[in-house]
Amino acid sequence: MKRIVLMVVFLIMGSSLAMADTLQLLTWKGYAPKELVDKFQAETGIKVEVTYTNNEEMIAKLRATRGAGFDLAQPSQDRISSVQEEFGIYQPIDYSKIEADLFIPSMLEAVKKNTLVGGKSYAVPFCWGTSGLVVNTAKAEGATSWKALVDPQYKGRVSYRLKRPVLIGLGFALGYDPFALYGDEKAYAEMLSVIEAELIKAKPLVKNYWANGDQLLESVRSGEVTVAEAWDNGGWKLHEDNTAIDFVAPVEGALGWIDTFTIPSKAKNVDAAYKWINFMLRAENSGYFTSAEKTPTASKGAGEFTDPAFQANFDRSFPQATIDNIKWYPPVPANLEAMEGKVLDKVKAAK
Repeated sequence: MKRIVLMVVFLIMGSSLAMADTLQLLTWKGYAPKELVDKFQAETGIKVEVTYTNNEEMIAKLRATRGAGFDLAQPSQDRISSVQEEFGIYQPIDYSKIEADLFIPSMLEAVKKNTLVGGKSYAVPFCWGTSGLVVNTAKAEGATSWKALVDPQYKGRVSYRLKRPVLIGLGFALGYDPFALYGDEKAYAEMLSVIEAELIKAKPLVKNYWANGDQLLESVRSGEVTVAEAWDNGGWKLHEDNTAIDFVAPVEGALGWIDTFTIPSKAKNVDAAYKWINFMLRAENSGYFTSAEKTPTASKGAGEFTDPAFQANFDRSFPQATIDNIKWYPPVPANLEAMEGKVLDKVKAAK
């Protein structure tokens, strides 16, 4: 009998240890490169199980489980505070477990400030970048404004996601400051109605509404699309094969984002989550990530370990004046995001 009891205890302990030695990571495609996952596992003995997603699905998954099922998630910093206030799906970050000297101080402080809820902060920065235009300059040399997405001269050769960046970008192009209107719901709704009309009128110009990065890259690479709304690193990947194609920061300003690390409220392996955060922000690991994904991180010393070709892309697309003109996303109020969703649905459904 004792033997049976001991076997049961051993099995239970073994199961608990197996669970404790696994990190459940909810992240974007490319954010957990296999080489770094393998390196982390070799260093720590912790297995990393990765689920790929995006902001909308990430929030939906964590809402459905009330913050369970994952130990670490990577939402964009502007999608955290309002979601946390409404659904409570994250837990406050214990900054004593963060190796702060690994981070660019200003970026760490900015994310702390932008994810503050009830006196506590809920995220640390991982990587950042911008949305703007990817342009085949041999076929669309004049595409330097967000208005290019609704310009008849590019009919049949335009692509963008039916997501909020196209609304915000066109808002700036049409003379609004969408971020300044966040506190005025009525004014924001009026702006959205103007943008909605523009996008519906311009539907015949659109070759496709891209849904994932691979689809976009292939559309531009093949010549089907000459003007697209996209991330800077997508343009740089295409530029490697065809120097006529490049990322263009719109004259109204590229839209800047920061993707973060957050810990879901019911995470089971919190210690592993903090280990992964500190591991990924180590300069050599962040440099590897940046070189592979063409995306800069919040790591203070990663430049020393970054591919010089990436730095050349960055310098070409982002002279200081262009950096100074980036429009950084502030936290988006939940009610405004719902309004945007309805506009995008109407655009999609319009004939």
